[in-house]
Amino acid sequence: MKKHIVTILFLALVVSCKNNVEKNTDKNNALTINKVTNEVKLASEIEWEQLNPARGENSPKAGTIWGDRKANVATGFLAKFTKGFSSPPHIHNVSYRGIVISGSIHNDDPNAEKMWMPAGSYWTQPEGEAHITAADASDNIAYIEIEKGPYLVHPTEDAFDNGERPINVDKSNIVWLDASDISWIENSENNSVKAAFLWGNKHNIQLYGTLIKIPSGFKGEILSEGKSFRGIVIQGRINYQMPNNPKNYVLDSGSTFSSTENSKHIINTNEEAIIYVRTNGDFDVSSK
Repeated sequence: MKKHIVTILFLALVVSCKNNVEKNTDKNNALTINKVTNEVKLASEIEWEQLNPARGENSPKAGTIWGDRKANVATGFLAKFTKGFSSPPHIHNVSYRGIVISGSIHNDDPNAEKMWMPAGSYWTQPEGEAHITAADASDNIAYIEIEKGPYLVHPTEDAFDNGERPINVDKSNIVWLDASDISWIENSENNSVKAAFLWGNKHNIQLYGTLIKIPSGFKGEILSEGKSFRGIVIQGRINYQMPNNPKNYVLDSGSTFSSTENSKHIINTNEEAIIYVRTNGDFDVSSK
């Protein structure tokens, strides 16, 4: 039942975001970059540790991409689960969002029937709500995001209702929009980029999260006006270049690129790729 309710709510969110996007805007040639603040972190540079040290060797692994999940700051990290992993019922002291990068992951009430979410699926887990997390493939990795830390695990005896409700959105229920629906994707024959709104509201230029699907053979750029912009590669592999640096960075899943001022992110790819964008400003995607 929860899955069907969630799908309706997610579709409502997408329609709301789509209707709020202003048409006929073209910022691709108007962005002024006063300072290059681009940064890159490769997945190979991520340091892994126990996500829940209290469980010892039975704990999933965690690798911080940005922030610090042990401090009172927003953070993004990878969580790695072994095949057959299943946590005991528990709660967290903070809410989080998750995107499946690889494998099959289940996250739901302790007594719920398993609903395995494949790569590309999205879910949220409210603070205080009892749940379990399980994994069913040989390689299970998810991107996890919190708005504040520290990220802690507590027993279900401490459960509470903060008013939020969890959602599980299977990859097949993600709603993709293209240039015919939204103005900040360039409308051209060479650009079949698509976007899926996950949370927040781009129209009000508040913090929000969006999936961007980049087609194979794409060569172009992402122009960002956000004071906080982060792109995390969820699937595929992209080549990345900074505007003032000829070096080519190969970013595979789990890698990230970011900026803190007006910025240009030059990318190309020989395979379809999905990038999760978290930002608090406007951005455009255009091909060259």
